[in-house]
Amino acid sequence: MQADSDARHLVDLVSALVEAAKKAGAEAADAVAVRARSSSVSVRMGKVEATEASEGDDIALRVFLGKRAASVSGNAASDPKALAERAVAMARVSPEDPHQGLAYAARLVREPKELELLDQTELGADELREAALAMEEVALSVPGVTNSGGSSASSGLGGLVLATSEGFVGQYAGSRFSRGISVVAGEGTAMERDYDFSSQSHFADLRNAEEIGRKAAERAVRRLGARKARTGPVTVVLDPRVARGFAGHFASAINGASVARKTSFLREMMGKQVASAAITVTDNPLKVRGQASRPFDGEGVEGQPLTVIESGVLQHWLLSTSAASELGLETNGRGMRSGTSVNPGSTNFAIEPGSAAPEALMKDLKEGFYVTEVFGHGVNMVTGDYSRGASGFWIENGELTYPVSEVTIAGNLKDMFLHATPANDLDRNFGTAAPTIVIEGMTLAGA
Repeated sequence: MQADSDARHLVDLVSALVEAAKKAGAEAADAVAVRARSSSVSVRMGKVEATEASEGDDIALRVFLGKRAASVSGNAASDPKALAERAVAMARVSPEDPHQGLAYAARLVREPKELELLDQTELGADELREAALAMEEVALSVPGVTNSGGSSASSGLGGLVLATSEGFVGQYAGSRFSRGISVVAGEGTAMERDYDFSSQSHFADLRNAEEIGRKAAERAVRRLGARKARTGPVTVVLDPRVARGFAGHFASAINGASVARKTSFLREMMGKQVASAAITVTDNPLKVRGQASRPFDGEGVEGQPLTVIESGVLQHWLLSTSAASELGLETNGRGMRSGTSVNPGSTNFAIEPGSAAPEALMKDLKEGFYVTEVFGHGVNMVTGDYSRGASGFWIENGELTYPVSEVTIAGNLKDMFLHATPANDLDRNFGTAAPTIVIEGMTLAGA
């Protein structure tokens, strides 16, 4: 938020909210201001469909009276005194919760690190439109592509200011630039769709618009002629696009709030083998220019880099102050602000790469299924049951052969984790990152 000329106003506002809460009778309080600015242009078939711009400042105040807590939200024009009095009045009649409270003063960061999250490059609507049109023009020029699902480019700025009654006042800002396109290949009932995109905190790191358009088109054309594969057991190879979702299941399963509420299938597995020895998973909020980096969390705590799973053994939960309290532990700086609440979440979360290239991992597969996209919501995080629609390519004798669609892959995440092997092609330019993953022992439902 350093880029904004009126950032001082938000610092003063959250500080005033905390002070007003204390005067209204709160024993402790924290206040946060979240700024968001964005602009985007969407085009389809050479014509602009939408040009949008938005800007907003939202604030939230949490107050604590003994074991009682309450939260209220507002905007930058809200009266601190009125908000504070309302929050304290709500807290007086709220049920007690022994796990709510501020992070201890000793845990608050005093000198937040500079993580290079902000690029002050300003893009006008013309520049965004040109990028979107360039992606689509290249995509439509690829033989076999028959339609566009839309192309867009955007830029934005987000920031957070936090003040607590423990004396913490901090702020940071981050930028985001993105380009993406979806295209259709084929005609009639034989049409196939695919996409590509790039998202970065610094404009110079974005992939070339023409490259994105060409990649999306080539992916769509490659899927033409898809058919079902036969039902049976199968070794599945997850493309990195799909493997990132697989990594997201790891993150959900080790979320401290889910563990405390007994809604994670890994809740009894701390210190035990939860994945194959080839799997190591890290979470690093302090990565320079990271997609999910932050110098402090939503409670003012600096989260340190963690190896949450090492050689398959679970080492850490992702914890905010309240989730840690429920588990008899201490926060590790993973508290995420969402409106008036704080819940644990991952930062730059990654399944670390293995030593072999994807081609080397596949070369000994007589048959297998290379998955490029999954559909549906058939994942039960309480039991680990997994069943999702999928498309991709059939593997024969270690090579990708014909495209496959309209099939379902199923298993249980407990077993999938234990039979997973990562390749060496990790791209860390995502908040949740993973290389190609090979998983043995799944079931395919098809023809």
